[in-house]
Amino acid sequence: MITAHLLDMDGVLVRGGQPIAGSVDYVAGLVATGKPFQIFTNNSRFTPEDHAERLRAVGFPVASEHIYTSALATARFVELQKPGSSAYVIGDHGLVEALRGVACRITVVAPDFVVLGDTTSYHYEQIATGAELVAKGAWFLATNPDATGPTERGFHPACGAVAALIEKATGRQPYFVGKPNPFMMRSALDRLGVSAADTILVGDRMDTDVVAGLESGLKTALVLTGVSTRADMERFPFRPDHVIERLADLGKVIRME
Repeated sequence: MITAHLLDMDGVLVRGGQPIAGSVDYVAGLVATGKPFQIFTNNSRFTPEDHAERLRAVGFPVASEHIYTSALATARFVELQKPGSSAYVIGDHGLVEALRGVACRITVVAPDFVVLGDTTSYHYEQIATGAELVAKGAWFLATNPDATGPTERGFHPACGAVAALIEKATGRQPYFVGKPNPFMMRSALDRLGVSAADTILVGDRMDTDVVAGLESGLKTALVLTGVSTRADMERFPFRPDHVIERLADLGKVIRME
């Protein structure tokens, strides 16, 4: 029986910053009934409170504890791998605050990790410094493998693209913590205190959301309000458990199980 939800943000709840029809009411229903859920995103730029505030501004009754980001997952990974470690960070305040929240010291002097995240203003000096530190032996982490990110002017190079630049320069591959890495899903489940068998992951992408749910043992639902279409599904050797037009239709599917 499905008792918990992992909900992707962009393409499931909102599109272009505006709520997708029915999504506010669905989330409000989860809040009203006390059902456990996390809204998760690979976007490491913002803190959970930043994300929650943006969602509240368009009607979603959510708090920061409802948000799980790739920055939080990365910080959790660092905390588990080497408590009290240090990191050189290429990214935005959401990533820096997440790492500081697990007592990771931010430094450019002999850091244990180089941690790459999302930002709209990558600086060449930072990338070059990160590559130099990785070449000298710092462990290379990246919050997510997304190669591009949307902006008002269109797409721009994102974390995955910049990671490829450092990898090419150093010969050292990054470890991507965010989707589709099951680590992020497992971390969200631990945060909720629920099992994979009782949780459904709802996303709009076959290549990140659905495969992450599949590899984590979750039920999966693909919504058709974002990136992947029914035709796109044919390119993949796996299927979601459910395909729905929008999040608002999920309740009918769950009740039928």
